[in-house]
Amino acid sequence: MQGILDFLTDYILRNPPVLLGIIAAIGLIVQRKNIADIIKGSLSAAFGMFILDTGVGLIVGTIIPINDAFQETIAEGVEVGEGLSDVTFIADFGGEIGLAMFAGLIIHLLIARFTPVKTIFLTGHMLWWFPFIFVAAGVEGGLTGVVLIFFGAILSALYWSFMPWVMRKYIWDVTGDESFLIGHPTGILSIISGFVAKRVGNKERSTESLNVPKSLSFFREISVTGAIVIFLMYLIMSLIAPEIVAEGDNFFFNAVTQAITFGAGLIVMLQGVRMLINQIVPAFQGISDKLIPGAIPAFDVPILFNYKPNAVIIGFIVAMITSTIMILIANTTNLFGVILIPLVVTSFFEMGGAAVVGEGQGGLKGAIIGTVVGATVMVGLMGISVIIYESTIRNWMLIFGGNDFSLFGPLASWLAQLLSGVVG
Repeated sequence: MQGILDFLTDYILRNPPVLLGIIAAIGLIVQRKNIADIIKGSLSAAFGMFILDTGVGLIVGTIIPINDAFQETIAEGVEVGEGLSDVTFIADFGGEIGLAMFAGLIIHLLIARFTPVKTIFLTGHMLWWFPFIFVAAGVEGGLTGVVLIFFGAILSALYWSFMPWVMRKYIWDVTGDESFLIGHPTGILSIISGFVAKRVGNKERSTESLNVPKSLSFFREISVTGAIVIFLMYLIMSLIAPEIVAEGDNFFFNAVTQAITFGAGLIVMLQGVRMLINQIVPAFQGISDKLIPGAIPAFDVPILFNYKPNAVIIGFIVAMITSTIMILIANTTNLFGVILIPLVVTSFFEMGGAAVVGEGQGGLKGAIIGTVVGATVMVGLMGISVIIYESTIRNWMLIFGGNDFSLFGPLASWLAQLLSGVVG
């Protein structure tokens, strides 16, 4: 049984192109499409997801060295886990995380089938990371065994079902399309940004309609603007933290290469977004009509970037500046008792999404002010979560926290402590 669960986890649920290809195939089959349409539609959805993932990989590959350089200069001596997981914790609790994921998926689908909340969460890697953070919260709270597994499963299912649903009106205001939702830990930051932007912004002045001189019209292209931002960041970091440049490399051409990689990653990612939406949404209609009436898929946050690309870059820049200032203040005053590291990945993906939501509610001004508030909250959430996760996944949170992981994880830890006292 465990072997089957491991197979499904490693080769399907944690393999987004395969997962989305299978979802598309099921949707087309229940629509009674012919075999040619089923093969073409399912493979095209898988191709789109693979292209999207490849673009995201290129972007993350340029961002992580900046994060590492910040770590060397701002948080020297702090050990930060490598890769996308805390290896020791997964080695110890990987079985519980896997079982929580499967049980959570069953609960999640039952919620969609039998309640008015019709979310189907399709962001593959997040189907793993939410049980990961909730199981870690349970361990911090003293839970073990079956109780720990079901604790992680129920909280994961509730998140997958309700957070995309709570966000839906903000997302639909941006996209004008009610056929999909966003399933990503940008949730609380996007809600804060949208809430603030609606009250202080002006929808009439959009980030996408800025009066840019003809000689600077290239700034309208997200890949060009993004490449310029990364180029400047690498130049600055090469002066502050020379270790960002590999021995024997030239700092200027290293910045050029990273900028080109980032810009190309944005182009690739957005092409994958377009392919995936064009294929998976029509195919998913079969699932919505036949299997889970009214079901709406929830996708990864880059799907949103295609609608307000300028807002993404503005959000990234504003979030980096705001969060870095807040982190320097927190570290200088020892506010959390832990040295914090700038959240470069969160600033791009989560805060990029939050800026898009802010733009949808309040235009350029809303995107900027909403991002400033969201980025400030981001640092506070990270500081709290690295305290709470002291004995489990602190290192992981230092890099990938400041978002829904850092909000719901500590709340789950508190709940686990209460539950531990009851079942103990």
